[in-house]
Amino acid sequence: MRTAKVNRKTDETDIELYLNIDGSGKHHIQTGIGFLDHMLIHIAVHGFFDLDVQAKGDLHIDDHHTIEDIALILGQAFDQALDERKGIVRSASFFLPMDETLVMMVVDLSGRPYAVFNGVWHTQQVGSIPTSLFAHFLHSFAVTALYWVFVLVCRFSLKLAKR
Repeated sequence: MRTAKVNRKTDETDIELYLNIDGSGKHHIQTGIGFLDHMLIHIAVHGFFDLDVQAKGDLHIDDHHTIEDIALILGQAFDQALDERKGIVRSASFFLPMDETLVMMVVDLSGRPYAVFNGVWHTQQVGSIPTSLFAHFLHSFAVTALYWVFVLVCRFSLKLAKR
């Protein structure tokens, strides 16, 4: 099975992560950051990955170190679990409409890391996460996963016409 267990302990964080790429969407996520937990749960459920993330961080200072370190070890876990990347479809793209947002994502599991995040935010943070950290999360993940990732987020207004 394609699995990985990665730990990271720094002065700011102590994180344990388990990933099973061939899972069923089971998850146990506790980062101390509500919206990050929510997003990681969605990755597990919609990706059919089993994911366990237990994190303790210096959240009394800010969310930055915890978010960055989780992205780094999540990328490491995907890289380890895919091993030599034999027998996989190397690249894919998809569109996802959700609420008043359309997301386009393109990934290439090429071994050449690169990340582009193009989105316009209408608030300075989502939950407790500064919106500037989303691009940083994606970049940190791509570097350690050795993925090429492009994300475009389009926000639009759904206004119903009067009849």
